[in-house]
Amino acid sequence: MTPGRVVIVGAGQGGFQAAASLRQDGFAGRITLIGDEPGLPYQRPPLSKAYMKDGEADRLLMKPAAFYERSEIDYRAATRAVEIDRAAGRVLTADGGAHAYDHLILATGARNFLPPIAGLDAAGVHGLRTLADAADLRARIADGGSAVVIGGGFIGLEFAAVARAAGVDVTVLEAAGRLMGRVVSPEVSAHFLALHEAMGTRVLLDARAEAVEPGAVLLADGRRIEAGMILLAAGVRPNAELAAEAGLAVANGVVVSDRLLTDDPAISALGDCACFPLAGGRRVRLESVQAAVDHARHIARRLADLEDAPYGAVAWFWSDQGEHKLQIAGLALDADRHVAAPSPPGRLIVLSLAGDRLVAVETVNAPGPHMATRKLLAAGRPVTLAEIEAADFDLLRLAKG
Repeated sequence: MTPGRVVIVGAGQGGFQAAASLRQDGFAGRITLIGDEPGLPYQRPPLSKAYMKDGEADRLLMKPAAFYERSEIDYRAATRAVEIDRAAGRVLTADGGAHAYDHLILATGARNFLPPIAGLDAAGVHGLRTLADAADLRARIADGGSAVVIGGGFIGLEFAAVARAAGVDVTVLEAAGRLMGRVVSPEVSAHFLALHEAMGTRVLLDARAEAVEPGAVLLADGRRIEAGMILLAAGVRPNAELAAEAGLAVANGVVVSDRLLTDDPAISALGDCACFPLAGGRRVRLESVQAAVDHARHIARRLADLEDAPYGAVAWFWSDQGEHKLQIAGLALDADRHVAAPSPPGRLIVLSLAGDRLVAVETVNAPGPHMATRKLLAAGRPVTLAEIEAADFDLLRLAKG
């Protein structure tokens, strides 16, 4: 049955999309959207890129205030959910509120991971998760000087590129042996290492930060790296405590079914906080705006009685680092080899294969092959390396065929 009251905890991209999609899909019941930050819901991806350059916060807004009024979405800003009372079907908030639901959507996202580094609470150490974080860092970039980035993932490298372009002396510390090692192939890691070094950024691999002291980061091998500002970008952890305290299953996030339902049929979860099964049964948690949006649309269609099928959208990701756009289509979790396709200067296309089957493609400054890959993977038919070679690595031609 279509629920009469939907409460959404979390007003990031996924929570906002769930509310908007419910209305687009014809849901006529009450929608309450609870967000713990002040102001209207905004986009996070530009915080480390476009916003860091232009500082235009209004351009980040998902929708103006009139949208929520017109759509009859009861948006509660600066409101922190503290308890899920499953027996009574309500969410309790820190301001004393109690929000009744027939269906609850958890879109609680993730928070910055704090590695065991002494002194992270010192002045001059910053995270980059919220608009307030980004505004603070942007002001410090304008002052010039030096910066140390702890973590060579997407956020750290995006910030490093912007700061370097602004004239800041940047050092990136990556504890692993290559950049973005958790999400990209060795070929793409090497490509971006060369790009960042060409920008003038100092990149130290196998460099584990051990402590922070005023104006510097100390490494485990004894080196001391001077820093006017320090960005901690060592990954994130899912905000699953609210679900766990309510007795829901939690393991690397809130555990959900292939329909994005928790073990309580009145509660769904989406985005960075949700651990969901792929078609083969393997569970994943994707830190991706697009995954959050796709999850939200899928849940909305189920709640609006339009569709009740397993979730199966093709995963895709992107990262803008300076003038270089990295796009990834598919998941390379089971890949056992990577093949670089012939590409003109300034572009890179890397195929990830499980055996002879294409599972993902990474591209740099090659939007056409990226879109073609998404179409090929969405079709559900296995694509082999032999087929790709027979088409002279022309993914667009294969997708059209």
